[in-house]
Amino acid sequence: MTDDVELRLQAAELLLPWRRLGAAQQRCSEVISAQHRRIQQLEAELLRTRAAVMVRTTALAWARQQGVAAVGEGDSAALEESLVAADLVICQTGCLSHGDYWRVRDHCRRTGKTCVMVDQPEALRIVRLQREAARC
Repeated sequence: MTDDVELRLQAAELLLPWRRLGAAQQRCSEVISAQHRRIQQLEAELLRTRAAVMVRTTALAWARQQGVAAVGEGDSAALEESLVAADLVICQTGCLSHGDYWRVRDHCRRTGKTCVMVDQPEALRIVRLQREAARC
Protein backbone atom coordinates (compact mmCIF):
# COMPACT_ATOMS: atom_id res chain seq x y z
CA MET A 1 0.00 0.00 0.00
CA THR A 2 1.06 3.45 -0.63
CA ASP A 3 1.56 6.00 2.03
CA ASP A 4 -1.29 8.06 0.67
CA VAL A 5 -3.82 5.20 0.92
CA GLU A 6 -2.59 4.24 4.34
CA LEU A 7 -2.89 7.84 5.50
CA ARG A 8 -6.46 7.99 4.22
CA LEU A 9 -7.37 4.76 6.04
CA GLN A 10 -5.95 6.09 9.28
CA ALA A 11 -7.84 9.37 8.83
CA ALA A 12 -11.08 7.45 8.16
CA GLU A 13 -10.42 5.32 11.23
CA LEU A 14 -9.91 8.45 13.36
CA LEU A 15 -13.05 10.08 11.94
CA LEU A 16 -15.28 7.06 12.66
CA PRO A 17 -15.79 7.84 16.40
CA TRP A 18 -16.55 11.47 15.49
CA ARG A 19 -19.15 10.37 12.97
CA ARG A 20 -20.73 8.04 15.52
CA LEU A 21 -20.76 10.86 18.07
CA GLY A 22 -22.45 13.13 15.51
CA ALA A 23 -25.07 10.48 14.78
CA ALA A 24 -25.71 9.96 18.50
CA GLN A 25 -26.10 13.72 18.99
CA GLN A 26 -28.54 13.83 16.07
CA ARG A 27 -30.64 11.02 17.61
CA CYS A 28 -30.61 12.79 21.00
CA SER A 29 -31.73 16.05 19.38
CA GLU A 30 -34.60 14.22 17.65
CA VAL A 31 -35.66 12.55 20.92
CA ILE A 32 -35.53 15.88 22.77
CA SER A 33 -37.59 17.56 20.02
CA ALA A 34 -40.17 14.76 20.15
CA GLN A 35 -40.35 15.04 23.95
CA HIS A 36 -40.74 18.82 23.69
CA ARG A 37 -43.65 18.41 21.24
CA ARG A 38 -45.27 15.83 23.54
CA ILE A 39 -44.88 18.11 26.57
CA GLN A 40 -46.55 20.92 24.63
CA GLN A 41 -49.43 18.59 23.69
CA LEU A 42 -49.84 17.46 27.30
CA GLU A 43 -49.76 21.05 28.60
CA ALA A 44 -52.47 22.02 26.08
CA GLU A 45 -54.55 19.00 27.12
CA LEU A 46 -54.08 19.90 30.79
CA LEU A 47 -55.23 23.46 30.11
CA ARG A 48 -58.36 22.18 28.33
CA THR A 49 -59.06 19.77 31.19
CA ARG A 50 -58.67 22.51 33.80
CA ALA A 51 -61.04 24.73 31.81
CA ALA A 52 -63.60 21.92 31.60
CA VAL A 53 -63.35 21.30 35.35
CA MET A 54 -63.76 25.02 36.02
CA VAL A 55 -66.87 25.16 33.81
CA ARG A 56 -68.35 22.09 35.55
CA THR A 57 -67.52 23.42 39.02
CA THR A 58 -69.07 26.79 38.22
CA ALA A 59 -72.20 25.17 36.78
CA LEU A 60 -72.50 22.96 39.87
CA ALA A 61 -72.07 25.95 42.19
CA TRP A 62 -74.76 27.86 40.28
CA ALA A 63 -77.11 24.88 40.43
CA ARG A 64 -76.53 24.52 44.16
CA GLN A 65 -77.01 28.24 44.72
CA GLN A 66 -80.28 28.18 42.75
CA GLY A 67 -81.41 25.12 44.73
CA VAL A 68 -80.56 26.82 48.01
CA ALA A 69 -82.30 30.00 46.85
CA ALA A 70 -85.45 28.01 46.00
CA VAL A 71 -85.40 26.31 49.41
CA GLY A 72 -84.55 29.64 51.05
CA GLU A 73 -87.59 31.28 49.43
CA GLY A 74 -89.82 28.64 51.02
CA ASP A 75 -88.04 29.08 54.34
CA SER A 76 -88.44 32.84 53.99
CA ALA A 77 -92.19 32.45 53.54
CA ALA A 78 -92.39 30.25 56.65
CA LEU A 79 -90.21 32.72 58.55
CA GLU A 80 -92.44 35.61 57.48
CA GLU A 81 -95.59 33.73 58.61
CA SER A 82 -94.02 32.99 61.99
CA LEU A 83 -93.00 36.62 62.41
CA VAL A 84 -96.49 37.88 61.59
CA ALA A 85 -98.02 35.54 64.19
CA ALA A 86 -95.51 36.43 66.93
CA ASP A 87 -95.96 39.09 69.62
CA LEU A 88 -92.27 39.04 70.53
CA VAL A 89 -89.34 37.84 68.44
CA ILE A 90 -86.37 36.18 70.13
CA CYS A 91 -83.61 34.90 67.88
CA GLN A 92 -80.35 33.17 68.57
CA THR A 93 -78.07 34.96 66.12
CA GLY A 94 -75.92 31.91 65.42
CA CYS A 95 -78.99 29.99 64.22
CA LEU A 96 -79.98 32.48 61.52
CA SER A 97 -78.49 32.90 58.10
CA HIS A 98 -77.23 36.37 57.23
CA GLY A 99 -80.24 37.02 54.99
CA ASP A 100 -82.73 35.78 57.62
CA TYR A 101 -81.10 37.98 60.27
CA TRP A 102 -81.75 41.08 58.17
CA ARG A 103 -85.30 39.93 57.29
CA VAL A 104 -86.14 39.48 60.98
CA ARG A 105 -84.64 42.87 61.91
CA ASP A 106 -86.48 44.58 59.06
CA HIS A 107 -89.81 42.91 59.91
CA CYS A 108 -89.53 43.93 63.55
CA ARG A 109 -88.74 47.53 62.60
CA ARG A 110 -91.63 47.70 60.12
CA THR A 111 -94.20 46.16 62.47
CA GLY A 112 -92.92 47.67 65.72
CA LYS A 113 -92.50 44.25 67.35
CA THR A 114 -89.95 43.75 70.08
CA CYS A 115 -86.99 41.89 68.68
CA VAL A 116 -84.38 40.34 70.95
CA MET A 117 -81.21 38.93 69.39
CA VAL A 118 -79.14 36.72 71.67
CA ASP A 119 -75.70 35.27 71.09
CA GLN A 120 -75.91 32.45 73.62
CA PRO A 121 -78.66 29.82 73.99
CA GLU A 122 -78.43 30.15 77.80
CA ALA A 123 -80.15 33.53 77.50
CA LEU A 124 -83.11 31.80 75.83
CA ARG A 125 -83.29 29.31 78.71
CA ILE A 126 -83.71 32.17 81.18
CA VAL A 127 -86.57 33.58 79.11
CA ARG A 128 -88.24 30.17 79.04
CA LEU A 129 -87.87 29.75 82.80
CA GLN A 130 -89.37 33.16 83.42
CA ARG A 131 -92.28 32.39 81.10
CA GLU A 132 -92.89 29.06 82.84
CA ALA A 133 -92.79 30.79 86.24
CA ALA A 134 -95.36 33.30 85.00
CA ARG A 135 -97.79 30.45 84.13
CA CYS A 136 -97.79 29.09 87.71
